Amino acid sequence: MELQASYPEGVLAHLLSWIVFIPLIGMTVILCLPKRSIQAVKNVSLIATFIPLVLATYLYFGAFDKGTAALQLVERFSWIPAINVDYFVGVDGISLPLVWLTTLLLFIGVPASFGIKKAEKAYYALLLLLEVGILGVFVSLDYFLFYVFWEIMLLPMYFLIGVWGGPRREYAAIKFFLYTLAGSVLMLVAVVALRLESGTFSIPDMVNMARGGELTGASLPFEGMLLGMKFTTWVFWFLFVGFAIKVPVFPFHTWLPDAHVQAPTPISVILAGILLKLGGYGMLRACFPIVPEAFNHFAYALAVLGVISIVYGAFVALGQTDFKRMVAYSSVSHMGYVLLGMAALTEWGMNGAALQMFNHGTSSAA
Repeated sequence: MELQASYPEGVLAHLLSWIVFIPLIGMTVILCLPKRSIQAVKNVSLIATFIPLVLATYLYFGAFDKGTAALQLVERFSWIPAINVDYFVGVDGISLPLVWLTTLLLFIGVPASFGIKKAEKAYYALLLLLEVGILGVFVSLDYFLFYVFWEIMLLPMYFLIGVWGGPRREYAAIKFFLYTLAGSVLMLVAVVALRLESGTFSIPDMVNMARGGELTGASLPFEGMLLGMKFTTWVFWFLFVGFAIKVPVFPFHTWLPDAHVQAPTPISVILAGILLKLGGYGMLRACFPIVPEAFNHFAYALAVLGVISIVYGAFVALGQTDFKRMVAYSSVSHMGYVLLGMAALTEWGMNGAALQMFNHGTSSAA
């Protein structure tokens, strides 16, 4: 992540914000429609997902400069001055393909959901809110904003599985919720500690300080020590576990097969195609660059976890008779390659991990 960012003007000044929040506008319109206006609800959902897809396609093929690794189309202004929180968004070569993939799969997910006949108004409203949360995570450069979008994404998926899922939908939804909530709590503790140490929620600023060796925990009680571990070590593991649950990495994967099988098919597409990528993206964007020393120290352990996920997920997938469960375990295997690529500690490994996330997002969704 290069920290030299570009701030566009004119029609591009708020392009990312439009991509993220147009589905929220669509959700608001849906909530204002009568319950009986099902066709209008579907039409609004199509429009509210089609416009971000068009904008993201223009961003990918037109507005984005692929000749630089710097952050582009950055928007930044003060949001909560009392705690130094900014509305800070931008994209680079890691996040841009995932933004485009999100808009594509959510647009496909709307007509794929036309077979849903239960509480359709609530279903499409939650689907659009889910898109807002996912897109917000991929463009956020402020850790507070990142965490808000991360939590926004959790609730719609919980209800989409728990209300519109299969026979064991409540069990699958609660399991998904508890696993993700546990990861979120660990992540929150680490984020608060990083804010107290760095004085900012800005992810690029934290990365800059980490490169200068400034994130040592010296300003925190007991010099940032927790559970007998120094500051960077426990922050690394708290963040890593929070993101590893979402990937999911062995042994944090057991929520995925249940959620996959019980979720309605359009939600399974989004779950496999996009949601799992949030964990890998979080590692690349908001974990490894902030605590590089700990990442380098534990790279071999991460490689072992990646290999276990690859082999274990593949062999278990071979034994499945349910198609969705097979896709779930094969996803554990495929995402293991993402972690293994990151653990290689090379430019090729990181690029391969980012490419594999996009590849798996297209193949598993298809």
